Amino acid sequence: MPIAKVRKSGNSTVLVLPPKIIKEANIRVGETIEFQIFKKVNLNKLFGKGKHLNIDAQKAKDMLREEW
Repeated sequence: MPIAKVRKSGNSTVLVLPPKIIKEANIRVGETIEFQIFKKVNLNKLFGKGKHLNIDAQKAKDMLREEW
């Protein structure tokens, strides 16, 4: 999944897309486009948060593999 940078430009906030994405989607400056935003999650913050669940770690890994 491509990653874009959010930057400040004057009073506006700008979403900077990689040139590869611009080229593949044939996007031109000034065009109106639709997109979805998924905020990148820092997985390190999640470690240790599920201790209260009382689930076997191996069972959890097996369940995750089945979903893939």
